[in-house]
Amino acid sequence: MSEPYIRCALPDDDEELGALDRATWSPLHAVTPRPQPPYGPFFDERHSPDDHLVAELDRRIVGYVRLGFPTPLACNTHVRQIQGLAVSEEARGLGVGRALIRAVIEEARRRGARRLTLRVLGHNTPARRLYESEGFAVEGVLPEEFLLDGEYVDDVFMGRSL
Repeated sequence: MSEPYIRCALPDDDEELGALDRATWSPLHAVTPRPQPPYGPFFDERHSPDDHLVAELDRRIVGYVRLGFPTPLACNTHVRQIQGLAVSEEARGLGVGRALIRAVIEEARRRGARRLTLRVLGHNTPARRLYESEGFAVEGVLPEEFLLDGEYVDDVFMGRSL
């Protein structure tokens, strides 16, 4: 299999990204309920194609990362935040997640960011290891912030300088 090709999302990717998002839903990383029909669009007034990078393998979308602002405050515009990352089941272990993280770091720099942050659930060990291996450090923890499937789960804040 080839290296993942990373590109900016296009409006035409809406349906495929929505299907990927639903297929990868898991209590390991989601704090919202499993999506149910009728499904809304993937892109909306808060999340445009410009906010996403997609990963392709053999011309099929197998992952995405969403880049946004952590707050609407003008004094915080030097910071960007990863607000979603998904990799299809069949593409896991092929370097897609790592390629997306590296690409979003470069994209945040290109957009003038000085810092990149994210939030990850405390029990999501695979994601936390990936982020740490790419230079993110834990900057704060909200203990037992979420009750998911009857278990209390920490909300972990991670960040890195660019």
